Amino acid sequence: MKTIKLTSAAIAGIVLSGTASAAISNSEATQLMQQHNCQACHAVDKKLVGPAFKDVAKKYATDSSAPEKLALKIKTGGAGVWGPIPMPPNNVSDADLNKLVAWILAQK
Repeated sequence: MKTIKLTSAAIAGIVLSGTASAAISNSEATQLMQQHNCQACHAVDKKLVGPAFKDVAKKYATDSSAPEKLALKIKTGGAGVWGPIPMPPNNVSDADLNKLVAWILAQK
């Protein structure tokens, strides 16, 4: 449990430190999603294996802790939020993670 809290705190610090400059274009987001294989399970506007990015943005629209939650979910994986199919952990650099999380949350 202590490890999870420390990991969460570290990811929160990383996400918060890069959020202001993390705005990226749709084409850069597409490149990052291809590089990190996000599109194998996710699409912008429709559910595949995982939820659509627009649905994620909508769900977390009023949650001020959304960047930290999503960053942690991307890094460590998990299950149960969107159904029984687990999301595996992903090896995404902190810079790419910041950009992707900000872009996902901007999909409204």
